[in-house]
Amino acid sequence: MDEDLRDCENNYDLDYELRMVTNMTTELQTQLGLAADLQIAAALKAYLGDVFTDYAHDVDLSFYDVVEDVALGDSVRLHHESHIMNANQSSYTLYIPVRQYMHLAVANIDNNGTVSMEGDELCHGARLVQVARDTVENHRTGLFTARLPMHIQEGEDQTFDVSLYMANCASSLILDTLGSHIKDIRVYASGFATEFSLCDSVYRFSHPSVVRSERIALDQPGSLCFTTVSFPSRDVRPDTKVVIETEEPFVSESADEAIWQYEVYTRMPDGKTTKSLLGISQPLRAGQLKIIKVRVLDDGAVQPLDSQVSVNVALDWSRGMDFPVEF
Repeated sequence: MDEDLRDCENNYDLDYELRMVTNMTTELQTQLGLAADLQIAAALKAYLGDVFTDYAHDVDLSFYDVVEDVALGDSVRLHHESHIMNANQSSYTLYIPVRQYMHLAVANIDNNGTVSMEGDELCHGARLVQVARDTVENHRTGLFTARLPMHIQEGEDQTFDVSLYMANCASSLILDTLGSHIKDIRVYASGFATEFSLCDSVYRFSHPSVVRSERIALDQPGSLCFTTVSFPSRDVRPDTKVVIETEEPFVSESADEAIWQYEVYTRMPDGKTTKSLLGISQPLRAGQLKIIKVRVLDDGAVQPLDSQVSVNVALDWSRGMDFPVEF
């Protein structure tokens, strides 16, 4: 139900701002801060320019009843509008009846390519859903969401500040291939959520899939960079939130086993394929960039440079694939 009450005497203004809570700059400086890695850092930063950004192209705004519809078992949407924002902050004047609302907002969904909005006619049904396939492509945009209880009061001009925070994240695998003699390579990542519920800020793993990591062009012989943009991984803590309210939101306790992973398939000159499974025990959270550096050995196996990253290698992998990537 959309009601346009433009004759209302009172103004209800909503001020929206995208807020980046990210470790991107720190991660780039820590992992790629040496002079030899600056070209890789620049290429990675450019590739992630539409992901780690405080700039919103589009914004979708929904306003829900706070009283549950008994027949539907959820609160219905009372007002809906969308705008092309083209900024990191913007203000909109609201024309809706006086009452209490639960407000949900999403930015940058239009051009994402892999994620869409579903179930948004109902408050608790509104969610961001990744396409249900065994293998999916990278998210193309940084997704930002917000939720805000609103009490519109009669006879009073009101302003509501709405902060949108990032709901997806990224990881990059940097490979040193000097001396390895590999011919082709494919990289995949898995262990990530496939849905995000807007109202309760919860990630769900409803149809597990693999994300095809995208190779970033580098002008640096012997170096390769594959990057994944996805929803976060599972968290080792039970109180996972979209925004971790600590001074260091991406520092986590160690997990006993890997909770997300990279699969690296390398093809050797004799046509055989080596599969390396890299296990990461620290969660990948919303707004985070994780860089993992590895060395590719003579037999095509991948050796992580971080001792906290585990690896399992299968030489002469029996289900070798025909990889078209050329070096």
